[in-house]
Amino acid sequence: MIDLDNQTNIEIEMSALETIANDLTSKDIELILTNNEEIQVLNNEHRNIDKATDVLSFPLEFDMPNMPLGSIVISVDFVEEKAKEYNHSFEDELKLLFIHGLLHLIGFDHEVDTGEHREKEEEMIKKYDLPKSLIVRNS
Repeated sequence: MIDLDNQTNIEIEMSALETIANDLTSKDIELILTNNEEIQVLNNEHRNIDKATDVLSFPLEFDMPNMPLGSIVISVDFVEEKAKEYNHSFEDELKLLFIHGLLHLIGFDHEVDTGEHREKEEEMIKKYDLPKSLIVRNS
C-alpha cells in the first residue's frame, strides 16, 4: 500500500503507482509529493546538495515485520517540467520517477552499481509501456 502525503493541489490517480509498487514489494511505502522549494531543503539536509531535484528516496535503515519500506519524495514541479520537455504526460513522468525512487528503496543504487539499477529501470519502463526518456537522460 502507498501512503500518500500530497503537499500539492494536484490530484493524483494512485492505482497505476500501486500496481508498480506491488510488482516490486509487498511492503508499504510513503509517497510524498511536494514542490521544488521543499525538495531542495531535503536535498540540502540529507545530501548536502543545495538545489532542487526530481526524486529522493529514504529507505528505512532496519527491516522489521509490518514496517514500511521507506519514503519516496517527488517534486511535482520537476514532474511538470520534464513531462513538457520530453513531450509526455504528467502521469507517465510521475510513474517514471516513482519507479526510480522505488528501486532505490529496494536496494538499487545507480551511483555505485555497475548498471543493475538502469537495467531494472529499463525492464519496468518496458513492462509498463512508459516513455524511455528516463533512460535517455540517465545515459
